[in-house]
Amino acid sequence: MLSPDELERYARHIVLRDVGGPGQAALKRASVLVIGAGGLGAPALMYLAAAGVGTLGVVDDDVVSLSNLQRQVIHTTPDIGRHKVESAAERIAALNPHVRFVGHATWLNADNALSLIGDYDLVLDGSDNFSTRYLVSDACFFAKRPLISAALGTFDGSLTTIRAHETGEQGEFNPTYRCLFPEAPPPGTVPACAEAGVMGALAGVLGSMMALEAIREIVGFGDGLVGRLLMIDARAMRFETLRYSRDPANPLNGDGPVFEDLSVHRS
Repeated sequence: MLSPDELERYARHIVLRDVGGPGQAALKRASVLVIGAGGLGAPALMYLAAAGVGTLGVVDDDVVSLSNLQRQVIHTTPDIGRHKVESAAERIAALNPHVRFVGHATWLNADNALSLIGDYDLVLDGSDNFSTRYLVSDACFFAKRPLISAALGTFDGSLTTIRAHETGEQGEFNPTYRCLFPEAPPPGTVPACAEAGVMGALAGVLGSMMALEAIREIVGFGDGLVGRLLMIDARAMRFETLRYSRDPANPLNGDGPVFEDLSVHRS
């Protein structure tokens, strides 16, 4: 399944015992949808493309601005004013022509989320607002797709993997995003990136870790982050992991499910 050019390109993966030829072939067959080509999505996209993920999709309706370039490394100065999906497509094609890129220059909403997510094997959420995070996580549950979700603060970040549509070793459903964060913070309590700022290199670290977790999910080595929240404190250069479990009261796969579709996200 791998051409001579691909065998040379991915040689450092193929010699890894936990990846090898079968793992690299799995990456080639995989399709990954990234929500947002911004601070988290940019490095994630580049490392997934470099790793040889066969199909990469991106949902982002924004255009490149000068203030993006401090952290959104997939875009460059000449890209200012272009749609992010266009500049991302160009950079990925230059990095790895074996990757099929699909740009969705649209805003993710309750009407298109299931159809977009359902076309991919795995979803990475690098969005910067709670409403989108809840929408993506709920849509992944109904579409039965695994989700890697990350959030970035000023000098902190977090990462987890959600497979809420599946059961764990004890036969109970895995936790949902709503088990971890039952409710979004009140409006105005969490300042936006433009107001509070963000450390650009931290976005690179966390976005790269999203890509690593995605590769691990696809290839199947090691222990993933289902039921675990990885937290990064860049000031102290400290990494901690918090375990969390399914909340029986959550509205998706709790003891008395309330949500049957994405209508809760329609205003």
